Amino acid sequence: MRKNIIFTFLVLVVSVVCAQNQNQESEPEGEEGDFKSLRNQEDERERPPVTSYRIITVDNDTTYVDTTLTIQKDYKFNYLRRDDFELLPIHNVGQSYNSLAKRTERDHVLPLFGARSRHFNFMEAEDINYYLVPTPLTELYFRTTFEQGQQLDAFFTVNTSPRLNLSIAYKGVRSLGKFQHALTSTGNFRATASYYTKNERYKMKAHFVSQDLLNEENGGLSEEGLDQYLGRGAFVGEESEFSDRGAISVNFEDAENKLVGRRTYVNHEYSIIKKTDSTDTGLSIGHILDLTDKRYTYDQAAIAPNGLLGEAYVAAAISDNVALEDLSNQLFIDFTNTWLGNLKIKGGNSNYNYGYNSILTQVDTLGNLTNITNRIKGDIFTIGGEYHNNYRGFQLFADGMTIVSGDFTGNYFNAGAGYELNEQYQIEAKIGTSSVAPNYNFLLYQSDYVNYNWQNDLDNTETQKIQVNLKAKKFAEIQAEYSTIKNYTYFNQNSEGIIEPDQFSDNIDVLKVKLSQDLTFRNFGLNNTVMYQNVQGGDQIYNVPDIVTRNTLYYQNHLFKRALFLQTGVTFKYFTSYTADAYDPVLAEFYVQNEEEIGGFPQFDIFFNAKVRQTRIYLKFENIGEAFMQNNEFSAPGYATRDAVLRFGLVWNFFL
Repeated sequence: MRKNIIFTFLVLVVSVVCAQNQNQESEPEGEEGDFKSLRNQEDERERPPVTSYRIITVDNDTTYVDTTLTIQKDYKFNYLRRDDFELLPIHNVGQSYNSLAKRTERDHVLPLFGARSRHFNFMEAEDINYYLVPTPLTELYFRTTFEQGQQLDAFFTVNTSPRLNLSIAYKGVRSLGKFQHALTSTGNFRATASYYTKNERYKMKAHFVSQDLLNEENGGLSEEGLDQYLGRGAFVGEESEFSDRGAISVNFEDAENKLVGRRTYVNHEYSIIKKTDSTDTGLSIGHILDLTDKRYTYDQAAIAPNGLLGEAYVAAAISDNVALEDLSNQLFIDFTNTWLGNLKIKGGNSNYNYGYNSILTQVDTLGNLTNITNRIKGDIFTIGGEYHNNYRGFQLFADGMTIVSGDFTGNYFNAGAGYELNEQYQIEAKIGTSSVAPNYNFLLYQSDYVNYNWQNDLDNTETQKIQVNLKAKKFAEIQAEYSTIKNYTYFNQNSEGIIEPDQFSDNIDVLKVKLSQDLTFRNFGLNNTVMYQNVQGGDQIYNVPDIVTRNTLYYQNHLFKRALFLQTGVTFKYFTSYTADAYDPVLAEFYVQNEEEIGGFPQFDIFFNAKVRQTRIYLKFENIGEAFMQNNEFSAPGYATRDAVLRFGLVWNFFL
């Protein structure tokens, strides 16, 4: 990890020096428009406006640095740094999340790497942003955790010239947690570069990311620990003794799992015909390189007690290790015309190599020998496209991709249209279909634990979806989605208590409707988010709560001659009880269970937020109701939800 960071830093330094030499040798006669005015402003010792500090996605959607303090900023002030309305956190920061709504993965045609519960904070290529700034920009994020530790996200970006931007960032978390053996230690390092030539014919975006996400695994509360936590059996009336969560018994004290990933990504293109204000047509060719390595390990010093995970092939020192190497190259032709719109045709190749170092031979109940292979590897070739156009006020869009050659089959296609009546009212409708193989860990898995070994030939999961979004800024936004899923693939616990992959061949129909609104009156506001879900055909497999709600009543105002902006209020959270998925530490996956229900209890957070210049300060008393009573709720069977805790943090932007 350290060597990779040093190497990337040296590459960035060399790039800066080269860019500066190039600027000195061929300084343009006139700076690009924005930077000319910004440089003049710097000469006059005036800071450029915040809107000049631009954030650019891999798809070239552009926003700017936002230093305001809003309720949405409060919702995003968490470990993931995004709204976690549909997630239920396990008790420690940096641990996994149970799902109040099933996670929707980005469109893909190859299977995904397993250990999906570790991927909530794993940054994929689409999560990396690029920047264009008139002066150096720094952002510091800090927040307290549970017990010993802290959470920090530090970011710095600079344009060494008007056309070359570099950025470097590191997000690190370490938290001991309140329960035994629940330490989390995670790190996300990323470095980016973006560049375009003076004539803007050649453009490039590139990044390097190195991530390691480690979690100690205690296996949840033991039978004795459950009695202690709930104050039952021999522990009735001893709630005060076990308010010290470190005294509660857990299943494991010597296990941990870790997800490590590295990615090198380059996206560049050259304009053969450049579209300008005086020309209606543009044509460019491009190339995308994505080299991704992932590795997941599960280590345990001794065999799990009481047969919780079954028998093992070794006497001690469980050590499971699986890796994926994925090299993808994609070529594209991008045609754009003022009247016909934008059409991109893509063709690519992916070389994948997933698996283990040895073949496993097992003996079945009849005495027959069976082999479990160690590798899933090969090549696929894909073709696809994207289309965008604005026609008489309608925003038309479509995209799709299919595998044309290889050992896997897979495809996806989406199409839709949006219409903006005015700045207050918009509507968007979208349809989509996909067919993709289940994740690699459903197809092949090896472990030192006997029960965690399998090789399967499963059907593709097929999904059809229709979505409608209605937005009325002054009233509400409604998102409605209806999906039909065939061959839904999941982990299940069989009658013998063994976790294994399973597939539901019939259709599962899922309706999901979410309403969001922010009502304000003078200095008071009421922000509401309510989600309704209904499942038909797989209600014992696809388990989600019927209703999830979050309601925030708040007050905000400028104080001290507008030197400080104060925001304070209370947030209410609730979801109906349901048989939530249980967590398996060996796989780092959730599996279906239908015996224990969680939910049906309210949670309250009280917050005091403030903004001073470019600094946003956050103080929150989470789950305050549990401060007055013994918390005995769960985020997953055997895993306690978070106790009442006071947490502090800030986000600080520096514009140099």
